[in-house]
Amino acid sequence: MSTMTALRAQAAAARSAAADTAAPATTLPRDRPESPEIRFRSQLRAKKVLRDEQEWYEVSGYASAFEQGYEMYDFYGPYTEIVSHGAADATLAADPEVVFRFNHAGTPMAGTRNSRLQLWADDAGLGQRAWLNPKRADVQLLVQALEDDDVREQSFMFRITSGQWSPDYTEYRINSFDLDRGDVGPVTYGANPHTSVSARSGDFLASIPTMSPIMAREALARLAERADISAPPALLTPPAAPAPAPAAPPAQGRSIAMLRTQLLVDADED
Repeated sequence: MSTMTALRAQAAAARSAAADTAAPATTLPRDRPESPEIRFRSQLRAKKVLRDEQEWYEVSGYASAFEQGYEMYDFYGPYTEIVSHGAADATLAADPEVVFRFNHAGTPMAGTRNSRLQLWADDAGLGQRAWLNPKRADVQLLVQALEDDDVREQSFMFRITSGQWSPDYTEYRINSFDLDRGDVGPVTYGANPHTSVSARSGDFLASIPTMSPIMAREALARLAERADISAPPALLTPPAAPAPAPAAPPAQGRSIAMLRTQLLVDADED
């Protein structure tokens, strides 16, 4: 099996060759979703506060981290992606409409339009603070999960408006993104560009027919190393051809038909 370093080098070479022949040159990772989500580890905090003479759960944390690389994959293989410091400045200045949700699904719990979601950018990353209604059952479950430390990470959904590959095509840097109509909030799994284990498995299976030879060979090599999915010998060895039926033993003595014929001959002679 090739090492990850070798796999990255092969993928980078394939990207470089594709970019050299593309018109115009490749500026985005191939087959990247229109609105990708990126997940980061973030220390989420929830506390009850009094705001506008009403009690709210205040949940705060960072939906992204600037200048911290994380692993991504495209059609050609793995690469490192980095969100640049200042990548959120333009979208925040435009006052985007963003909602706060858990796992990018379900009914929004807060939003910028009702002033119950606050966003900012600093040296650490994209920060958010949301005020959630404690009367809602989904809010109560989320806060309990945060307090139990079952949910510890955050994510944001966005559109890339400006990005750039490194000269060797091993790193992609997001220089600017658009948050309008996107969301931020806690997620079950962090530091991962995909939604869940089941979704990653489904995406992998769906991508097999169009997977690049580099990725296909790597996947095949890794699967071959797993002892828990080794095919039983019956599936690996072609079934033996059925043994030919034993030949009938040669006839011994005279058959009934021969005896009958002989009797008829004898009768005619008499």
